[in-house]
Amino acid sequence: MTVALSPTPVLETERLVLRAPKAADWAAWRDFYMSERSHWFRPVKEPTPEAAWRSFAAIAGHWVLRGWGMFVMTERGSDQGFGALGPWMPESWPEAEIAWSVWSQEAEGKGYVAEAARAVIAHAFRDLKWSTAVSYIDPNNTRSTALAERLGARPDPQAAYPGEPPIVVWRHPAPKEAAA
Repeated sequence: MTVALSPTPVLETERLVLRAPKAADWAAWRDFYMSERSHWFRPVKEPTPEAAWRSFAAIAGHWVLRGWGMFVMTERGSDQGFGALGPWMPESWPEAEIAWSVWSQEAEGKGYVAEAARAVIAHAFRDLKWSTAVSYIDPNNTRSTALAERLGARPDPQAAYPGEPPIVVWRHPAPKEAAA
């Protein structure tokens, strides 16, 4: 059986191309998932390749089930994925989220995620017609907290969140509000 999909969007920024996940991204995702770096969102304490596969399949399948999903970040001129970010809303999520992960430690600290997140937030509000967006962040994840602040998001203590505490719900302003 073949599943026909309409083309997924590709977003471009000054330095990045954001595209849907593909099979060639699996090894980088697996290595990230199996590392301590992914502990912020992993549902299991002891990761396995099988759990990594299910997680990666969920990211790819989200595009099929919702018609949108997380993009894989690549540098312009390279198709090597080094992280994922974008619209995310599993069945149990109370609100649509802008989620992110950087698979390669070498890609951290270069502003890639902030650059990509701005493009993805604009896409969510403009193309997906979202009226709001949040990011669910463990308060001990200082890098993600700093990024949310840099993007203009603010904690929303009244908002519901998935899972167990501690989680801070960071509410993103619409791009037109952020520019004001």
